Amino acid sequence: MLRFLTLLLLAVALPAAAVEIKDDLGHTTVITAAPQRIVSLLPSLTETVCELGACSRLVGVDRYSNYPAQVNALPRLGGLEDTNVELIAALKPDVVLVAVSSRVAERLRALGMKVVALEPRSYRDVQRVLTTIGQVLGVPDAQRVWRHIEAGVAAAASSVPAQARGVRVYYEVASGLWAAGTVSFMGETLTRLGAGNIIPPELGPFPKINPEFVVKANPALIMIGQRGSEGLAQRPGWDRIAAIQRGRVCVFKAEEGDILSRPGPRMAEAAQIMARCLREKASS
Repeated sequence: MLRFLTLLLLAVALPAAAVEIKDDLGHTTVITAAPQRIVSLLPSLTETVCELGACSRLVGVDRYSNYPAQVNALPRLGGLEDTNVELIAALKPDVVLVAVSSRVAERLRALGMKVVALEPRSYRDVQRVLTTIGQVLGVPDAQRVWRHIEAGVAAAASSVPAQARGVRVYYEVASGLWAAGTVSFMGETLTRLGAGNIIPPELGPFPKINPEFVVKANPALIMIGQRGSEGLAQRPGWDRIAAIQRGRVCVFKAEEGDILSRPGPRMAEAAQIMARCLREKASS
C-alpha cells in the first residue's frame, strides 16, 4: 500500500508530457501544460478555440473576432497592422495564436510569450489547423469538428439541383476585385457544390483580378458582399456580363460574409449559404 501511494503521489507531481507544436512558419513551440490564458488574433482561430470547448480560456481577441457572442466581452487587441502588444503582454497569456501574415509574432516571442502562427487557406489546412489547436489546448479528438464540417458540406451539396451544377461563378471576396480562387477554401466549397469557377488554379487562392478578365470570362453567376456590390453594373463593360444581365447576383449580408470568409468550424454554414445562392439564382 505504501508503495502504491508513493507511485500515486509521484504521478500527480509529474508534469504532463510536453507537446511540440510546429506552426505554419516552421517555428516550434513547446507546450508543457494546457494553456489557461489564450490570446487569439485571427477570427477563424478564435472560432476554432471556442468550438473545441475552450472559449472560457480566451483572455483577448483581435478586433474582428465576433463569434460566438461571448468573445465580444473580451479585450480587443487590434488588427494585423495595429496589434496592441503592450496590452497582450499585460494579459499574461500562456499562448498567443496569430495569423501567418501577422507582423508581431517575433516581437511577442522576444517578450517571452509562446506564439503559434496558423493561417488556414484550404480545406486541408483547416483540418490540419484543427489538429494543431487541439494539441495546443490539450483537447482530444479535435477532428470531430472536421467530421461535422464534412457532413454539413455534403448535405449542402446534395441540396443543389442538377440544373445549377456546372454554372460558372465569379466570387469577389473583397473590394478591389480580390477573387476566391479555385484553390482557396471558398473555391473548394464551390467545387464541392458542383459549381464552376472563372478563376484558374494557377492564379492562387485569392488573386487580385483585372476587371476586363471578369468581362471576358462572362460568369453566369456572381457572388459578392453587400459593400462591394454597389455600382456593380456600372463597372466598365460589366453590363455585358451574363450574370448581371439576367440578375444572377447573390449579395451577401455582413453576417453572412463573416461566415463565408472564415476557414473554420462554420464552413458547413458557409456551404449552405452558397448552396442557397445556387438554388435561387443559378437554377432559375
